[in-house]
Amino acid sequence: MTKIPYEIPPEIRDLTSKTVEEARKAFESFIAAAQKAAAQAEGTANSLQSSAKDVSAKALNFTEANVKAAFDHAQKLIQAKDPQEIVAHQTEFVKKQLSALEEHAKELGAAVLKKVTPDK
Repeated sequence: MTKIPYEIPPEIRDLTSKTVEEARKAFESFIAAAQKAAAQAEGTANSLQSSAKDVSAKALNFTEANVKAAFDHAQKLIQAKDPQEIVAHQTEFVKKQLSALEEHAKELGAAVLKKVTPDK
């Protein structure tokens, strides 16, 4: 069976790149607003709220990293010149995200456990 070369047209990649960049900017604005709101809440938090804020901040940081990774991945996919390159990028992305998910779960679990376990 002969392979039929298929190349994604540059116009499609350019249009998609602009769309992803606009979404990235919107997300960065959202993160800035969320971080500002989290900073404002700091002044009025009691001990329990402070503990929850620490865990929430960690979760927000993980979410930010994951969404940024997704945007970076989308950018790589846009630049792919053929389906094989898309598959390679997708495989790499999934491996990295699974590893990050495992690390994030460990860190969040440890942070929650630290906050709910009384000091001895």
